[in-house]
Amino acid sequence: MLVTVASGKGGTGKTTIVTNLALALVKKMPVQVLDCDVEEPNAHLFLHPVFQEEEEVTLLVPEVDNTKCNGCGKCSEVCAFHALAVAGGKVMTFPEMCHGCGGCAFACPRGAISEKPHRIGVVARGQAGRIDFAHGRIDVGVPLAPPVIRAVKRLARKEGLTLIDAPPGTSCPVVAAVKDSDFCLLVTEPTPFGLNDLKLAVGMVRELGIPFAVVINRSTLGDLRVERYCRQERIPILLKIPFDKRYAATYARGRCLVEEYPDWVPAFVGLWQEIERLVSQRARAAGN
Repeated sequence: MLVTVASGKGGTGKTTIVTNLALALVKKMPVQVLDCDVEEPNAHLFLHPVFQEEEEVTLLVPEVDNTKCNGCGKCSEVCAFHALAVAGGKVMTFPEMCHGCGGCAFACPRGAISEKPHRIGVVARGQAGRIDFAHGRIDVGVPLAPPVIRAVKRLARKEGLTLIDAPPGTSCPVVAAVKDSDFCLLVTEPTPFGLNDLKLAVGMVRELGIPFAVVINRSTLGDLRVERYCRQERIPILLKIPFDKRYAATYARGRCLVEEYPDWVPAFVGLWQEIERLVSQRARAAGN
């Protein structure tokens, strides 16, 4: 099963859920963690994998043969991202703006445009004990995260459980991470900001047609509007983690709850069982 952990905003505890769930389940089934927060991957700080291989992620960008180009401008007209411009009868390219669609090469009437690989990031893979681990890192200054996220997701195994740590928000990188998941856990916090961004995230997963539920982190902060919203929208709340300075200190040391507080293991196992139940329930409903 492919389960993505997402949130409408940063700092809610996505990585906390991913890492603790992985550690709680690894003795019961094969577990893989894919950190797709490629701008700021941090799951490795808690799982401490030993990396064994690293692969560049590239995007095909245009290369112009000036001996064939007549400066007609067809390539720049077709490019929605302004990655090409014509000045003085010559084509200038801006690889950092290219989305790799190949439209410019297709549109060129003189066959003057070919495509060359342009590095945009890396994917590293390794083992964190019995957990298969991989994460992506986008290169500094590169604005295009989805191709790196897709490169990480291509490593998803077909057996056992794969947990994806998604980027925060609801923009294109998050959609790339959540898309094609079997289930999505939305992590939120009981604050006005948490509620606002949870609503955005709920809209996103509903648009994608992916079954989902909510985890409330720092649940004892006192604002009950998140819980009321979930009840009104009939969104299951599968786990609540109370605010506790001991838990914050554990996180600050790069440790996981289930390691320092083993009584949390059954809670995360129960979280997984609830996910299985909801996925099975949806499958039965689809079969009918």
